[in-house]
Amino acid sequence: MKKYIGAHVSASGGVEIAPVNAHEIGANAFALFTKNQRQWVAKPLTEESIREFKGNCEKFSFDARYILPHDSYLINLGHPEEEGLEKSRAAFLDEMQRCEQLGLQLLNFHPGSHLNKISVEECLDKVAESINITLDKTKGVTAVIENTAGQGSNVGNEFWQLKHIIDRVEDKSRVGVCLDTCHTYSAGYDIVGEYDKVFREFDEVVGFNYLRGIHLNDTKKALGSHVDRHDSIGKGLLGIDFFKRFMKDERFDNIPIILETPDETLWAEEIKLLRSFE
Repeated sequence: MKKYIGAHVSASGGVEIAPVNAHEIGANAFALFTKNQRQWVAKPLTEESIREFKGNCEKFSFDARYILPHDSYLINLGHPEEEGLEKSRAAFLDEMQRCEQLGLQLLNFHPGSHLNKISVEECLDKVAESINITLDKTKGVTAVIENTAGQGSNVGNEFWQLKHIIDRVEDKSRVGVCLDTCHTYSAGYDIVGEYDKVFREFDEVVGFNYLRGIHLNDTKKALGSHVDRHDSIGKGLLGIDFFKRFMKDERFDNIPIILETPDETLWAEEIKLLRSFE
């Protein structure tokens, strides 16, 4: 079995710093923002930054297959209004192109929100259309849809919604899913009490063949709460036994497994703990 574990590390000071930060916590996978996630527009990546990022990945043996960049939180690919949608699509294209420049193969994103102005289905259709437009203008990078807790008007909290998007993406080879364990539980899927049942349902509805990554987080909020609050490994409601079981599950081999747990001082320790369960 081979698990690739890391965390969403800081790229403060430039994207080239991220692999260094990941190496320091003993990771063999990592996530990063390729630009400031709270701004619409960022300066283009410099040639030097791109070269150093690739060099550091090589130096610390990070393979592009196990690097899971995350797009800006501002982007809403299912935005009900034309202006917001166009702005989001332009920003998403920029994020994809940054991944291309860095030699990365995946881009993780939250599907979007209907803002109580359109139906869930209409919102999901817009997300799929946004993906199609972006894939047409780029190459080599897979759009990885992250499931959500279903907080507010966010879509993507039910497996059928992920499937709805995938069904409408023209190039199936460049679309995938990232499951967040905290979001899955908060969305109402009991991965603690009904582990086998939930993942069987995921396989039947979406398919493990579309699984491209995992955000491995414990949760502070109750099953079905639709509230997104991450907790440190084994310190929340999922409990340590869930993580032991997860680490022995071969279905999660050979994909990036990313911690977004709230206390980054524990990341090295958490990675070590998870490895002890393999």
